[in-house]
Amino acid sequence: QLQLVESGGGLVQAGGALNISCAASGRPFDTYIMGWFRQAPGKEREFVAAINWSGDATYYQDSLKGRNFISRDNAKKTAFLQMNSQKPGDSAVYYCEAKNRCYRGSVYTGAEYGYWGQGNQVTVSS
Repeated sequence: QLQLVESGGGLVQAGGALNISCAASGRPFDTYIMGWFRQAPGKEREFVAAINWSGDATYYQDSLKGRNFISRDNAKKTAFLQMNSQKPGDSAVYYCEAKNRCYRGSVYTGAEYGYWGQGNQVTVSS
């Protein structure tokens, strides 16, 4: 089993930046495509960003492109999401998810991921 633990969330003022991390354990980290999803109260979970196993391909939700940056450090078995110019609408629980790179399926779809963390609350104050 792959275990994922997010950290780094919290409260940030509008216009500020926040970095969240996802530490993996249990299986070879570079076997997995890593993704970040978020879910606000009363809304469906939505795709934020994803990165392929080697880190040389990234994917973003169009409306968030340019403000969010995903990266990974395979040696440290950690994925990162840097979020800049935060808005109150970015407030949500952010989930780190992992998708086996050998499986087909869209990186944009949460159902294609087999593992996820416990979630990390991000609150952006106005």
